[in-house]
Amino acid sequence: MKYLYEMGAALACYMVVLVASLIALTQFQDAGFVVRAAITLSPVIPAAFMCWAVVRQLRRLDEMQLRIQFEALGFAFAASALLTFSYGFMENIGAPHLPWLWVWPVMAMMWIVGLMIAKKRYQ
Repeated sequence: MKYLYEMGAALACYMVVLVASLIALTQFQDAGFVVRAAITLSPVIPAAFMCWAVVRQLRRLDEMQLRIQFEALGFAFAASALLTFSYGFMENIGAPHLPWLWVWPVMAMMWIVGLMIAKKRYQ
């Protein structure tokens, strides 16, 4: 339950800061690079709190749950690397360029797939 509060608060802050930064960017179009970079990167701060919430939750898990998460994350790391690496090659032959913003959703989906595989393995 503690995880849900930590992640929920971080996610809510992220959404507020993201919207605020997008609005601020329209107001500061003529500002210098440093100002625009600070505004653009401001959502990274609450995103870091989301990472912190995940790590704190992993520390709360028992050995079996931790093992399942470890296997799922290992799968997600390898599968995400393989998918993004492969798609990079596909761009060389005309596949549309995808922004780096797509990497995290790919990793999240592979983590979910990894969790399903690992949980089934230990049932």
